[in-house]
Amino acid sequence: MVFSSIRRIYFAVLRRLLLLWVRSETIDSSIFHSLRSDVLHVYVLQKPSISDLVVLDNECRKAGLNRPTARLNEATLEDVASFFYLRCEPDWAGRKSIQQLSPTLKKLVHAVESGRLDNMQIVPVSVYWGQSPDRETSPWKLLLADSWAVTGRLRRFFQVLILGHKTRVQFSAPIQLADLVAQGKGEERTQRMLHRLLRVHFRNSKAAVIGPDLSHRRNLVKALIHQPQVEQEIIAEAQRAGISIEKAQQRALKYGNEIASDYAYTAIRFLEVVLSWFWNKFYDGIEVNNLEGVREIAHGHEIIYVPCHRSHIDYLLMSYLLFTNGLTPPHIAAGINLNMPVIGGLLRRAGAFFMRRTFRGNPLYASVFNEYLHSLFSKGFPVEYFVEGGRSRTGRTLQPKTGMLAITLNSFIRSQRLPIVFVPVYIGYERVLEGRTYLGELRGASKKKESFFDVFRVIAAIRKQRFGQVSVNFGQPLKLAEFLDAQQPHWQESDTVHTPATTSRMAQHLATRIAQQINAAAAINPVNLVALALLSTQRLALDENALVRVINLYLSLLRSVPYSNHTSVPEGDGARIIAYVRDMQLLSEQQDALGRIYYLDEHHAVLMTYYRNNVLHVFALPALIASFFHSNARMTHAQILELSRALYPYLQAELFIHWSLDELDHVIDQWLASFVEHGLLKRDGETYQRPAPSSQHYVLLGLLSRTLLQTLQRFYMAIALLLNKGQSSLTAEQLEDLCTVMAQRLSILHGLNAPEFFDKSLFRHFIKTLLKEGVLQADEQGVLSYHKRLSVLAQSAAKRVLPPDIRLSIRQVTDDDDEAL
Repeated sequence: MVFSSIRRIYFAVLRRLLLLWVRSETIDSSIFHSLRSDVLHVYVLQKPSISDLVVLDNECRKAGLNRPTARLNEATLEDVASFFYLRCEPDWAGRKSIQQLSPTLKKLVHAVESGRLDNMQIVPVSVYWGQSPDRETSPWKLLLADSWAVTGRLRRFFQVLILGHKTRVQFSAPIQLADLVAQGKGEERTQRMLHRLLRVHFRNSKAAVIGPDLSHRRNLVKALIHQPQVEQEIIAEAQRAGISIEKAQQRALKYGNEIASDYAYTAIRFLEVVLSWFWNKFYDGIEVNNLEGVREIAHGHEIIYVPCHRSHIDYLLMSYLLFTNGLTPPHIAAGINLNMPVIGGLLRRAGAFFMRRTFRGNPLYASVFNEYLHSLFSKGFPVEYFVEGGRSRTGRTLQPKTGMLAITLNSFIRSQRLPIVFVPVYIGYERVLEGRTYLGELRGASKKKESFFDVFRVIAAIRKQRFGQVSVNFGQPLKLAEFLDAQQPHWQESDTVHTPATTSRMAQHLATRIAQQINAAAAINPVNLVALALLSTQRLALDENALVRVINLYLSLLRSVPYSNHTSVPEGDGARIIAYVRDMQLLSEQQDALGRIYYLDEHHAVLMTYYRNNVLHVFALPALIASFFHSNARMTHAQILELSRALYPYLQAELFIHWSLDELDHVIDQWLASFVEHGLLKRDGETYQRPAPSSQHYVLLGLLSRTLLQTLQRFYMAIALLLNKGQSSLTAEQLEDLCTVMAQRLSILHGLNAPEFFDKSLFRHFIKTLLKEGVLQADEQGVLSYHKRLSVLAQSAAKRVLPPDIRLSIRQVTDDDDEAL
């Protein structure tokens, strides 16, 4: 198709008029780099639209690309413009063309097929009206934004008129026509194949940006109760409760309406306006890393986002971020406690679906919920849920819950209509909104029930505070099919994969893997580093020069041995980072004749443990190596590796460190080389020696080792208490309770400002890891006995990693508790 003189004049006039009003931008300009300069390219729009063509022409002009209305600079295609519509243009009367394939598409395929042209790049382009991250305030504009509804000429006129300032253009990766022709399917089949590829591409692109076309919520919920699994459970419910089938159906419908979201694109646009104001008002911005990997897998996959859970605004942050970057906001699993008046309705329209805390004792509810989630997965709508279950009050990644993962596994095993990909997401706050609430809960206050008025209380409390920046790091995507292949080869043909025991085991492995992948994408920020440095001191204080040295060391270590390819480290040096945290009023300072001293007051000391715990897993291995030299002036390479292997499974289980045991030796060697390079250790053949006690490097090594001190103390407490009690004298629950009491006493005696030090769940998980490693065994009554390796672990490992005074203190408290109890 080529523009005639009259049509060219008409287009030029219309272009001038439209561009007086229309403002557009390209969603992702990085795609321009994939265009080969030695090969001609042609743009393709999905359907005839002169306004879309004007916007495309304008974006090409701004990017310095060939204009779509220009003729192809090729002798064999002189009468062909540099664009075509996938759907054929209607005639002058507006009647649809009877042609199925675009004439330009046919000519291009013929030219390459006949050898007159070596290759041609076909570039799909989508234009979205009303898809912009800029501020939007009018509900009328929201009503006209792009959707799956058929767009008529009148609607398009109002779209251009009202949404002209809010237009976005998405260029997709070019299709190399020569690659299709090389398949040798003949000219006609190649034409149809190219047409089909483009049709599917446009459908997937639209789904990735504004979401798949979901049925009306009412129809969706009604359809749930007619699914075989739900129908069976309705009959069972009627028999259990002694009610009619109709009443059981009504009960199932009630559950479906309680659960299902009422996804409305207009609500997403409304929240985008509100959240744009929120982020600009209270935060210094959002830093996003590794989003390109999500874009690459968004097409043709069912995406499940699995972020860490630090704050209630995690829900909103993810949806806002994906929407403003041209990806579909997900359906989000939210606790039923958030289904409050006003707030609940808005969240439901923004994609939230609500779930009860437990399904126990209500198989009908469980069946409806499982079927609803399966319908979302089958339709390809992105979903988001938090594997931790609830928000972390301590800053650590919590032990993951397996319920949602088990439902996902069962759904995928039942029907692999779309491949499922988990996308781990790490969200790092320099200051979390609920900081004051968490501080109270860390000090022992009971958890408060959420209320609508909490929104206003939070806003009132945060007005005078600075919250810094939010970092969102997308981790390495995890394909569920590949995970299942590794866990159980040929699982598609296996009957055991459908058993609850197998599903539970796989869900547990999957949960651990996801938690490790979340932590592997950690975003380390200035507050994390200052918290790590000051909380490692006995008095929670350092002079300015010493604090600068410690933070510079941490930055250098992180850059020399990166935790993972998805981890981010702040820019700048120690002085700049300290000034930044001081400006956030998280540091106290005192000036004397010798200079400035920075310290943490009682209030901030507890709060800063939260930010230290965010990244404790990143520093676990270097801190462990440093702790080996507490009581040992020198150690051989073999001793370091042996001791690391002995303790690593427990650290990995608690902190979700991503390296496997097979990778451990190599990583330890990397850290040892870095320690030598930074002067923290000296190497003499196969022996490593700590610096002289009078040196600065000795002090730095000691501070680094104290990062992990409380974790190692808890390990030793549990082991010492078990050994004191003797074989077959305690159950796991009794040991857990005794450990908690002892840890509370020790924290009081030593003034520890870390409430998670006596967190019962940490002791519970450590005991489970001891059982998993075969160091402990439980009989039929749950009474524990231990292997002789436990004594070796207590005597050799503890003696090398804990200072003598701490070991003595723990033994004394253990003996006192033994007598008292």
